Amino acid sequence: MLLGLSFPKFGQPAFGWVALAPLLAVAWDCGRARTLRRAFLLGWIAGLAYFAIALYWLVGVMTQYGGLSTPVAVLVGALLMAYLALFVALAAWIVAVAVRAFGPHALLVAPAAWVTGELGRTYLWSGFPWALLGYSQVTVLPIAQTASLVGVYGLSMLLAFTSGTLTYALVAPRRRFVPLASVFALIAVLAVWGSWRIRDQALTRAGTPIRVGVVQGDISQDEKWAGALQDAIMKRYIDLSRAALAENARFVLWPESSLPFYFELDPAGVAPIRRLAREGHAAFLVGSDQVEQVRFVPGQPPPQERERYYNAAFLVLPDGLTGAVYRKMHLVPFGEYVPLKKLLFFVAPLVEAVSDFSPGDKPATLPVAGHVASTAICYEVVYPQLIAGFVDRGSELLTTITNDAWFGTSSAAYQHWDQAAMRSIEQDRYLARAANTNISEFVDLYGRVLGETALFEPAVQVREVRFLTERTVYGHIGDSVAYAGLVMAIVLIAGSRKRLHR
Repeated sequence: MLLGLSFPKFGQPAFGWVALAPLLAVAWDCGRARTLRRAFLLGWIAGLAYFAIALYWLVGVMTQYGGLSTPVAVLVGALLMAYLALFVALAAWIVAVAVRAFGPHALLVAPAAWVTGELGRTYLWSGFPWALLGYSQVTVLPIAQTASLVGVYGLSMLLAFTSGTLTYALVAPRRRFVPLASVFALIAVLAVWGSWRIRDQALTRAGTPIRVGVVQGDISQDEKWAGALQDAIMKRYIDLSRAALAENARFVLWPESSLPFYFELDPAGVAPIRRLAREGHAAFLVGSDQVEQVRFVPGQPPPQERERYYNAAFLVLPDGLTGAVYRKMHLVPFGEYVPLKKLLFFVAPLVEAVSDFSPGDKPATLPVAGHVASTAICYEVVYPQLIAGFVDRGSELLTTITNDAWFGTSSAAYQHWDQAAMRSIEQDRYLARAANTNISEFVDLYGRVLGETALFEPAVQVREVRFLTERTVYGHIGDSVAYAGLVMAIVLIAGSRKRLHR
């Protein structure tokens, strides 16, 4: 429960520092009693509580927009939570295995065990790295600066280390407070350094400034594809964009899937955007689905599908031409595709309601005002390595466009924003976010919110941000600290088996 309550909108970041201590105490007890299966089971139960609190909103999304009855939506949500809970169970089992072989000192390797689970749920299957423990600290700005060194996984390891040393202090026979004092000293050093980094704010004076506008259309899901409302929807976006241009915006962002038509299939519908770009001498980034015809190759079997659909972002340059297209690479399970369709036969209404999108295959960047920007579409902003890939390809400004209408006023909208903000700290980049219904914001490279909109109302925000080229330590080393933890966990398991067989 402490894990789930470490996140918004009901949670408190302070819980993140001690959330793992009860689970680690149980793992220690199981390791001492050699009941490893019990450690796994209790870790799984803890994971269920964790994700039930953090991801409760999934049920509402599937009932309101997926066409499922409440009992079936609860079942589907429970299956996903049960799967994610396996990675918490894995972490508890690793600690118990290590304790069985090495005694209470093994509690100090809790960071390695925990990050193994977080990496697992990021990369295995389709991946779902939502509500990683490190995200709980994104609003605690002095501590959050640690992400510029070791990323969100490293921040998760710091929190796990704190819980591990606290548990060690409660159960170790001697010298029990030395690790706890050491971790408190480390936290103090990081907090002082983080505070200095924010106060110094040297990079807010570096780079090239540009005024960026984010447009929040507030179009409900049931209205977006109503043909009779197409003109009204476009008028709203054009009017809000004119307001952004009046504040000297030179780069204007519309939300994910904001167009009530297909960008490439309706030249007349896109014409007002091209005209506005030319009049305002500004670039526009607009979200739209993209359709691609699947070509038949002579001599090969005919393709099973004739068309592929992509969730895409189109860049319109100041001369009115299309400058770049980015196709979303990480699709939302049960939102943009349904995994294991044949196995999950009882979610037929959801299969029918969900658009069957194809993933993009390259992290395309965006040429803006003589510089390079990038965008992440909706949920994929929670993947640190995707954003790192953009920066590796020269991105000097991060953007994300999203349609959080699915989330309503639930915790999901706030959790989503916090996870996007972490990318700025990790990469030393400003980030602009355009959402359809809630939390269109700007954040600077220190994680400070520069401007935000209210939920469920049409709005526009314009702020000066900067194109930056500097790289953080994390930008250079990536998730090497997290992978070192994974290697340590593997070595511990192997070493534990070897030690017990002597």
